[in-house]
Amino acid sequence: MRIVVTTPGGHVGSHVTRLLVQAGIRPTLLTRDASRLDAAIRQRADVIELDLGDVDGVVAATRGADALYWVDPPTGDDDPVAGYERMGRSAAHAIVRNSIARVVFQSSGGAEARGGFGEIDGLARTEQLLDETGAAVTHLRCGYFFTNLLMDIDSLRQGALTTTLPLDLAIPWVDPRDIGEIATARLLSTAWSGRVVQAVHGPEDLSFSDVAEIVGEATGRAITALQVTDDDVASALREIGMTEAQIEGIVGMSRGLRDNYVPEQARDVTTTTPTPLGAWAYTNLRPALRSA
Repeated sequence: MRIVVTTPGGHVGSHVTRLLVQAGIRPTLLTRDASRLDAAIRQRADVIELDLGDVDGVVAATRGADALYWVDPPTGDDDPVAGYERMGRSAAHAIVRNSIARVVFQSSGGAEARGGFGEIDGLARTEQLLDETGAAVTHLRCGYFFTNLLMDIDSLRQGALTTTLPLDLAIPWVDPRDIGEIATARLLSTAWSGRVVQAVHGPEDLSFSDVAEIVGEATGRAITALQVTDDDVASALREIGMTEAQIEGIVGMSRGLRDNYVPEQARDVTTTTPTPLGAWAYTNLRPALRSA
């Protein structure tokens, strides 16, 4: 079985890669920078350096693939929605040209709305492009990554967790490693076909107030959740040089969640994953907060 994995250095892709190697598969890894991959993994994989927007390069790299794990990487485009759609077109072209039978796509909750969710709208467009290929496709509709908290280290050190969401609005939160396990199971299985939506909701829905309390207990710090406005976030992003479309891509995601969002796939045994936020925070966030 030849399985191709994109973004193998990411929070999810790195776990998918390791699990495939442990399952006896020699995966093909598509990455911009092979030096960022673990040396032991590089010895057990076929590594191809390329930009996923290189249509011809992706076709060549996926030739002969039985299954593809696809992630739309950040592109730096002025419009992130257009950037994600461009990546989706690259994937769809390769799938058709190479008759790739099975595809697992790392999408997001909110993509089912097909609009109104900021940069997630680009993932929605990729879902549609992949569906049009005729391949068997599983769309992983992932919740809010635990690892997003690592981007708020400075704020958390000051005892604050900020969000534009209502502090009592509970949404799915998930460990990316758990997403990797579901993705790997889908890649290795030949028991499914057609179009599949597989939500990955994590162990429970959490509000930012819940998260602040859980993270505080796990790290031994007093953390307070604070609601800020869209304009506050937009101003901060504008100051670091983001374009208006990039700003809208980020602000729009939370706006979509605030608009009475209900996931297409309900929480049940197939969508609930095991890792609790507290355990993840103790292992990953606690040492990060202690470092200088």
